[in-house]
Parts: sequence; structure tokens; C-alpha cells
Amino acid sequence: MEFSYVQIDPKDNIVVAIKNLPKGTIAQIGDLSVTLEEDIKQKHKFALHAIKNEAPIYMYGVLIGIATKDINAGTAITVSNIKHASAEYLERKKIEKWIPPSIQNFKNRTFDGYHRKDGKVGTANYWLVIPLVFCENRNVELLEASLNEALGYNNKKDISIDTHELIKKYQAGDSIDAIYNTPIISTRKELMKNRVFKNVDGIKYLKHDGGCGGIRQDAETLCRLLAGYIINANVAGATILSLGCQNAQMEMLEKAIKEISPNSEKPVHYIEQQQSKNEHTFIEEATKLTFLGLIEANKTSRKPAPLSKLKLGLECGGSDGFSGISANPALGYASDLLIALGGSAVLSEFPELNGVEQELINRCVHEEDAQKFTKLMKAYSSAAVAVGSGFENNPSPGNIKDGLITDAMKSAGAAKKGGTSPIVSVLDYTEQAEKPGLSLLCTPGNDVESTTGLAGSGCNIIVFTTGLGTPTGNPITPVLKMSSNTTLYNKMKDIIDIDAGTIITGDSSIESMGEKIISDIIEVASGRKEVKAEINSNNDFIPWKRGISL
Repeated sequence: MEFSYVQIDPKDNIVVAIKNLPKGTIAQIGDLSVTLEEDIKQKHKFALHAIKNEAPIYMYGVLIGIATKDINAGTAITVSNIKHASAEYLERKKIEKWIPPSIQNFKNRTFDGYHRKDGKVGTANYWLVIPLVFCENRNVELLEASLNEALGYNNKKDISIDTHELIKKYQAGDSIDAIYNTPIISTRKELMKNRVFKNVDGIKYLKHDGGCGGIRQDAETLCRLLAGYIINANVAGATILSLGCQNAQMEMLEKAIKEISPNSEKPVHYIEQQQSKNEHTFIEEATKLTFLGLIEANKTSRKPAPLSKLKLGLECGGSDGFSGISANPALGYASDLLIALGGSAVLSEFPELNGVEQELINRCVHEEDAQKFTKLMKAYSSAAVAVGSGFENNPSPGNIKDGLITDAMKSAGAAKKGGTSPIVSVLDYTEQAEKPGLSLLCTPGNDVESTTGLAGSGCNIIVFTTGLGTPTGNPITPVLKMSSNTTLYNKMKDIIDIDAGTIITGDSSIESMGEKIISDIIEVASGRKEVKAEINSNNDFIPWKRGISL
């Protein structure tokens, strides 16, 4: 059933417009009837009753703002009449026992993954080439240019154009007609068939601008992040390129790997340019070591694994006024399903949890995690204020234009990705998600910095919700993109995998969409379905330097 407007929670004193609502529309919410005093745009909100200046405004049942002037019933909520406000959070309160959703439709399901010696299972099988410092980015690019084409991983686009065939015809003295009629296009499917190593999904090159300069803590954090990528179940091994004199030393990375996975047997090849005879020798050695690593990685093939081996990253970006009522709660239901099946989910983006802290604190199983979350949130908020900013500055112009007026409003909808399950651990940036269940991971709200962190903490699959459209992907972890509205899905099918807009139109429920998400995850995790981000080579990798990033 399709609606024109909706009050999300009985406590809310504002209502969401599902469609464009003209002035004079009479909205009936329970026993209340309100006549709109102005046109209300789709995704935006209007006052259910008169709201006095400085009175609290609620949405999703939580405080999301304070009125900055008297607001008449039936008028729009805008940046001119509301300012950000969020509820104070206190000690953990005991909540009722969690009732998980029915897992009947997935109880005996499996996915075909890559089994690692440490017991983890990957949804992909990649070899990494990693520069320890930005000075090595050029050498990494040389490796990429030489290896990808020859090994059949040149999949940056749907087709490959072989100009060399035209050159051969020309040099052989062929006629103009012969040259013109020479086939030079190979489709992406044909290119994939030409892969030398059939069980290796690709070589990923983690270029970055860190490793030297800045502060020593940045180098240490980078090494912990890179260690998380190497240990991730989706990775078979890595080639590490070091200049030699940078802050991020090879020993630092080796130590980080041992701390994360003391018994790791993954092959990691370290080479240092300043100890090499010359650059040509250095590149040659890196190429040969990578090739030998691919031979070893190719020995692993996909085999059935239980869904409990999935670690799901929960992400959103380019959110709109529908994100919190369609895509995000559907992903939250999928998260609950996976956790009920014994799997793991990770909710990140701490600036976008502002205003719902108390609920999350109450859901923490352990008191120490509740205290850790409180400490991380307050430290993050204080650091933002110290540089003249704050969580209230998180919503982007695109968010505001599409109905997300305050950070607390945005956060209340974003937190829906975390479902309702208990929180089993709270993780600082680069810490590993090891426990089955829901974990919170401290990352910025920045899309790429956050997805980079999710993969670095062990997620082997990510679902990314969006209301405005974003092409974000990740080098090692498949990122399924899901739209909050069907208009966006139809416009940007080239970058979006799932349409949750059918919840808005009434053609599907949050529960049925959540089950669809799990079904799609199984297909992607098994290698039977390729996400749009991988097809488009959206290998976005931005390490967080722990400066203020909202």
C-alpha cells in the first residue's frame, strides 16, 4: 500500500512527505488532522502541530533538533526554523531480551568462499601490492600497467580496445579496408576468460598519500590498517614496496600483522628500493615475487561455507530523506538475520550516531563496551569542537536539500542500518571485528574513509545504502550499493545493485527487502554475481589520519 506521508514514531512531532504535497492537503495522523499551510517537497518534513520557539523536535522517537522560531502546524521543517540538538547520554540501562527474526528461509544456506588456514572464509581472492609510502606510488602504477593487461585483469571498463592489431595491419601494408574491418574490441566477459589465474579475482594496488611526513601516529595507524587488509579473508597475500627511509617501516607493518594474527601463514613479500641495485632491478623483483604469489594464491578455490563466516559492513553515503525509512532499516533487518545465523555485522561512522548514543549504549552486552563507546564519542565530538566544527556540521548540502536538516535527524536514520541486535564489541579504528554479532567501529562519516576502515577491520562484504547516488567501492571487499528510492535506481543502474525504493511505493516490506539483501549477499559472496562497484573498478582507498573528518 502506497502512502503520501508517514509519522515514523508515535512520539514524533514532525511528519515525512512521501510524495510532493500541495498546500491545502489535509493530513490525518491518528486522531490529529492537519492542513498544510504550504507545499511540502517529497522527502521533507512538516510540523504535525504547532511547535513553540526553543521547543524540542522529535523524529524516529528521538530528539533531532530545537525550534529556532514558532512553527505553525502544517509548515515545512527547514534550516530557517530548526537547529541541531541531540539527547544527552548516560549510563547503560538494562533492556529487554533481543528477539531475533525468523531464519527459516536461510537456516541451511551456504556460500561458496575461499577458506583460509586461520578459519576465516573470503568472499573474494585477491593479491595486494602495497606501497609503504607515497613515494612508491609510481612504481606501483608501473606494476599495475604491466601485470593487469598480461594476466587478464584489465577490467577497468566493459571493453578493451586493441590498437596493436591496427598497427600490425598498417605495418604489414594491408589495405585501408582490411585495417578498417579488423576486430579490435574484446568484451569484459571475454577478458575475464583470458585470466591466467582462474582462482584469483585480481591484483589490487593500495596507493595512498601516507607513510611519511605528518606525525608518527599516522604511520603506525596506516601500518595497522594495511595489516588488517593483508589479514582480511578476501586476501591471499601481498607484495610490499618500501622506499626505506620513511616513517612507516617494514618492521612496523610486520609487528602489526603479528599482533592481529600471530599465527598468520599468508605470504607477504617485502622489498626495499634503497637496498636494491637500481629501480629496474627493484621493479623486476617486485613483478616476479607478485607472480609467484599469484601461483600460490591460485591453488585455493571456492568451497561451501556457512553464512556465519560472513562479516557484513554496514555503510551509507549520499543519504536522502527516504534513507532512514527504506534502505537503512531494510539493511538493519538483514544485519539482524545474519547475526541470528551466527554471522557478524559492523556499524561505523561515529559522527552519524550522534543523538542515538543512549540506545546503542543500552544495547551493549558488556559495560566496558558501553564505556568505551561513550569515551570514543565524547573524544571525537570534543576534537571537532576544538577546531571550530562539530557533529552538527556533518550533513552535506545534498543531505539538506533532500530533507536531512540536522545531524541528529541524519544519524537517527543512519543508525537503522544496525538493526536491533545486541552490541557485542566496540572497536576503535583498525581494531578487528572478531566476535559474532554486531560491533561498532569508530570511523568518520566520510564514505570512503569509512568503507576503507570496515574492510581493514575484517569485513568480507559491505552493503552501502544511498539516496542521492555514489560510486564508492573498495579494493578487496565487494560493496553492494542499495538505493533508498526507485527514481535513483532507474537513473543510476550502472552503479547501484539493489532498489529498496519498493518499500516507499508499498511493493515490498522492510522484512522482505532484508531477506532479498541476504540472498544477494550470498550470490556476491559466492562469486556468482558481480557488484557494480567492481565492474566499474571503484577501488576507493583512503586511510583516516585521525584528524577531524566528519
